Amino acid sequence: MNKEETYEALYAEIASVVADERDAVANMANVSALVHERFGFWWTGFYRVVGEQLVLGPFQGPVACTRIAKGRGVCGTSWARGETVVVDDVHLFPGHIACSSASRSEIVVPVIEDGRVTGVLDIDSQYLKTFDQTDAAWLEKIVKLISIH
Repeated sequence: MNKEETYEALYAEIASVVADERDAVANMANVSALVHERFGFWWTGFYRVVGEQLVLGPFQGPVACTRIAKGRGVCGTSWARGETVVVDDVHLFPGHIACSSASRSEIVVPVIEDGRVTGVLDIDSQYLKTFDQTDAAWLEKIVKLISIH
């Protein structure tokens, strides 16, 4: 399967898994696990907006930063802008937060509910230039399947 076909199948699987579940933590955990397993990314998980910070939620991968300020790093930038941020080389991103030195590229997709960002889906790869517009489009569709607040 190519990337598009993989995402299409993944989307259907996630839609099925979260369809009857209302618990935000359960859904974030399953989405993280399914995306992580399907693509073998370095780190896959959610941060939730709590006050003026992003706070670590369910994830797959090594230990992560627990709190991130709005506008800081790739996650905080995605939150502040309310848009997906794709970074080909995290070492070239101004203000990148190095939770893991193995991370080389990253995509962060905001979860937008009722017109406001309630969290972000953060995915790191240990390879450069892993993510593109196909990833952005499908991950934006995937996060619309769940509520995280």
